[in-house]
Amino acid sequence: MAMPTAGIIAALWTPTDAQGRVIETGLAANLAFLRQRGVHGLMVLGSTGEFARLSLEARLDFLAAVQRHCGDWPAMANVSDIRPDAVTALGRRAAELGYSSISLLPPWYYPLAQVDLAEFFVREAERIALPLFLYNFPERTGHRISLETIATVADRVPLAGIKQSGAEFSYHRELLALGRPRRFVVLTGADSRLAEAMALGVTGAVSGLANAVPELMTAVYDAVRAGDTARVNEATGRLVELTRRLDAVEFPLCVAAAMAARDLCVGEPKCVVSAATRQRYDQLVTELRQLFHEWSLR
Repeated sequence: MAMPTAGIIAALWTPTDAQGRVIETGLAANLAFLRQRGVHGLMVLGSTGEFARLSLEARLDFLAAVQRHCGDWPAMANVSDIRPDAVTALGRRAAELGYSSISLLPPWYYPLAQVDLAEFFVREAERIALPLFLYNFPERTGHRISLETIATVADRVPLAGIKQSGAEFSYHRELLALGRPRRFVVLTGADSRLAEAMALGVTGAVSGLANAVPELMTAVYDAVRAGDTARVNEATGRLVELTRRLDAVEFPLCVAAAMAARDLCVGEPKCVVSAATRQRYDQLVTELRQLFHEWSLR
């Protein structure tokens, strides 16, 4: 597999059954849907893929299932875990399967000094021996990866890039300034602000919404590159509207609702879902079906 460093990189949904097993036929259909609509690459087992709710065995199985269906499509494996031995096992399996790179979040829950965070990233990159994408999402992990930590990692192991997610959009600027002389890319997780991020120098997005509306994400990316302001504004406006509606249901169940509205395979919930939340979910699916019909999204 090639390394995904630019374009729309789908933070791939993980369709599983009630026992937590991968629904491979559904996965294959979802991948075909993304490929037909011009998605440029994949992040496998990311936040949208609910990796933290999957057993280590299921994650290893999913890495192999994706590899069977994506060929040389650019793909990175997110091997994040609070346990270093699990990170190593996932990363080495990804290397065996032919993944070009790994991504890593900071370990979560416990306090962690930045010097120890840097050492964690470096040691895992050395053990796995694949180029590394750092994954900054402090709202989920409780740890913001500092510029000093990123610089330390980049000076010691091959750093391919960093994905910036969360509320601190302005951090893209500092990351880009650090990355230019060190030759690593910055990818955004801010789907509806992709055009703004690209104007700063971001090379693309690792996108949860690309699972459901890849046409909108690729439309923004292509239009920015072509200088087509009208098309940028139209597609961005739709992404903003979609994001607003998705607030009715918690992440990442809201992504599943958007996928279900397009008859894509989402499988069974990986968490306990109340009757009240199921009702909100079903209502959101109904509303999005109508919205997608108005937008002529098949």
